Amino acid sequence: MEYRLPKDIDMTQQASWCPGCGHGIVCRVIAEAVSELGVSDRIITVDDVACGQFGQFALKYNTVMSAHGRTIPVAAGIKNARPDALVIARPGDGSAYSIGIESTLYSAIRNDNILAIVINNSVFGMTGGQMSPTSLPGMKTSTTPFGRDEKKDGSMVDIAKILGQTDMAYLARCAVNTPANIEKTKKAIKKALTKQMNGEGFCLIDILSMCPTNWKMSEADACEFIRNTQSSYLPLGEFVDRGGEE
Repeated sequence: MEYRLPKDIDMTQQASWCPGCGHGIVCRVIAEAVSELGVSDRIITVDDVACGQFGQFALKYNTVMSAHGRTIPVAAGIKNARPDALVIARPGDGSAYSIGIESTLYSAIRNDNILAIVINNSVFGMTGGQMSPTSLPGMKTSTTPFGRDEKKDGSMVDIAKILGQTDMAYLARCAVNTPANIEKTKKAIKKALTKQMNGEGFCLIDILSMCPTNWKMSEADACEFIRNTQSSYLPLGEFVDRGGEE
């Protein structure tokens, strides 16, 4: 097991994420996957105006900041302009599945040759923990203090059900709440980047991530919430895997 920081990540700057947040773990896993594939010089990331934007201070890659909800179409545009680059969009669930849902859907329909890594904590994290499309039934947020009422607020979104019938290259859901799940997340990222290198098309990895601040629970309880509750509504696994790679 390799415990040294990968050369692609810089943790000397002040971290801006809340204690227990999964964003930093995702950044490290991206850096490990990219370093192991030996493609550090080809990576361009696209960050959203949200919690994920602080990744630009941790990851040593060229980064473009997009408008909120527009990371995926911006990433597709960059890929069209720089087909040699490996482009990674890093939105959250509120960005990718709310304001940006049409962009997410049509990138899958067009099979844009990019990777979208969606950090899914079931709330709008940066703006105060409001209900997002993936907030669970009965989940308390700043805008649903008595719990999400599906009759009033609508049902939650499972992106695997929306995109699963498209001809996209790869669709998976992972988590970063345990060491074993973190390793599976890295494996999925490496697989998706390999598919992009092979020109197979659109890859999206939905990553269940802790948000102790907005979930109003301890870091340990947030990890258990993913294991016992969030993943029961949003099951982990690979849902689409095309292009001949097993």
